[in-house]
Amino acid sequence: QVQLVESGGGLVQAGDSLRLSCAASLQPFSSYALAWFRQRPGEARMIVAAISWSGNKLYYAPSVQGRFTIARDNAKNTVYLRMNSLKSEDTAVYFCAAANPPGDYYFLDDPDYPYWGQGTQVTVSS
Repeated sequence: QVQLVESGGGLVQAGDSLRLSCAASLQPFSSYALAWFRQRPGEARMIVAAISWSGNKLYYAPSVQGRFTIARDNAKNTVYLRMNSLKSEDTAVYFCAAANPPGDYYFLDDPDYPYWGQGTQVTVSS
């Protein structure tokens, strides 16, 4: 059974940093594209960042470009989201997701990701 487990969320002040982690039981982990989504109250889930299986192709939502960094460690079956200069509007539940595309690319839409974590809350107070 595939499991993705997020950790690292919490309550921080505006301007602070956090690093989210997502440990996955996917095999082989290196063949999966990975992404971070977030969902704010009353809003649809939206993609924040994505990384292809090679790590060479990256995507960032315009609202986080320059502040967030996605990275993967295939030896640890883990994907990370480093979040700097956090703002109150970054407050959301953050989910990691995985997909196995036929090539070295990522998807931008959540229906294309069959595997999901349970989510971790990030709250940024101003």
